[in-house]
Amino acid sequence: MATDNASRSVSSHRSDVGGKTTIADSVVAVIAGIAAREVDGVHTMGGGASRAMGAVRDTVSRSTDFTRGVKVEVGEKQAAVDLDVVVLYGTEIDDAAKQIRSHVANAVERMTGLEVVEINISVRDVYIPGEESDEESESRVR
Repeated sequence: MATDNASRSVSSHRSDVGGKTTIADSVVAVIAGIAAREVDGVHTMGGGASRAMGAVRDTVSRSTDFTRGVKVEVGEKQAAVDLDVVVLYGTEIDDAAKQIRSHVANAVERMTGLEVVEINISVRDVYIPGEESDEESESRVR
């Protein structure tokens, strides 16, 4: 008498298995960086030098560094986040900061279960649409 083991059903939703889950700082940084970029009025993340280096790195690697402009401290149950942002010209910065804090805290707490105790936001620059294309077209050397 042969039995077919391939048709056996196994429940994967056991809650009685112990263990420890550790969430890396980089995971929280990615979540916070993506959430901050989703807020209206946020043009990009990072300060001047990190944006310039990041743009070169993104071009070479053809990927985006979601942690640019994000620093986090992660404990066992809590997290703190520091963000460097560049806002679009015309954005009401106080309103944008409130939306960033809310959106980032909700995303981190929902995805990790960590309590976000602090989100510090540094507005590093204001982006004016069309500004970069004007600079690129005017070369100093002919």
